[in-house]
Amino acid sequence: MTQRQVTPEIIPVSEPDLEPLYRVIIHNDNVTPMDFVVHVLQSIFMVSPPDAVNIMFEAHYRGSAYVQTLPRAEAQARIGKAHFAAGLEGYPLHFSMEPE
Repeated sequence: MTQRQVTPEIIPVSEPDLEPLYRVIIHNDNVTPMDFVVHVLQSIFMVSPPDAVNIMFEAHYRGSAYVQTLPRAEAQARIGKAHFAAGLEGYPLHFSMEPE
């Protein structure tokens, strides 16, 4: 019995277009409680507790702070969730995004 040798077929795959990255920025206001800001950073942006506190204080003292860099659609989605959560509580918490 002779063995048949099989040559694997190589199919070229193009790299998918990567979505552009955006920096998420939190802006300070004089109404939103600090603990709520920390909660939003942890629950929506998945920031660790110590980092969430540091970001909150930086925004409080400097007026704004960098949160994280995400693909555009993900940044928009998380900012939308954060604005919705703040609106439910009646807080003017605001996030923005800028190209990386």
